[in-house]
Amino acid sequence: MSIHIELPKELRPLMRKPLGTLYVGTGSDTIEKFVGELASPTRLISVGDVTTFHLLEAGIFPDICIVDNRTKREPVATHMSARNMDKIYEEVSVDNSAGIITDELIRTLCEAFASKKPIRIFVRGEEDLATLPVILLAPLGAVVLYGQPDEGVVLVKVTKEKKRELRALFEKLISKNQNSELDKIRRILDGHKDY
Repeated sequence: MSIHIELPKELRPLMRKPLGTLYVGTGSDTIEKFVGELASPTRLISVGDVTTFHLLEAGIFPDICIVDNRTKREPVATHMSARNMDKIYEEVSVDNSAGIITDELIRTLCEAFASKKPIRIFVRGEEDLATLPVILLAPLGAVVLYGQPDEGVVLVKVTKEKKRELRALFEKLISKNQNSELDKIRRILDGHKDY
């Protein structure tokens, strides 16, 4: 049985705020604005089809990319979907519905971070909340990029402070989802491998 955390309506406004620095723009012009900030991250992770597409088009290959062939709940253009299927990536598929975070997604992220290969996580459903566990599980010094609909791209530098901030938000989500099974998700996020 899948364990999952649902995003309650009252917390949705929190998830609409950028979790890092927002670079306003559309497409390659946005990438140009932040490319100098990338330096040499310990890992580079992109979340979302449009963000991943524009990074690949710019010759920037994230270590992990998370896509679902959708943008704003609509299918992405065929050329975008095809580009995101770049052959350098080993693909892993995971089920994750809109507005939730499943333990399957979290375990898949753990495995992707443990791998030395470039990984594309294809989400059957939606990756709308994947950024939260990505930041919590990413190594310090990683950079996470995700799209802010109709605005641009958000760049998150993974620091201890950022992890603390996101952990507090994650605990709010967990407290709204009364389920003893959620302790398993907490343990995974705390770095325990016994899942």
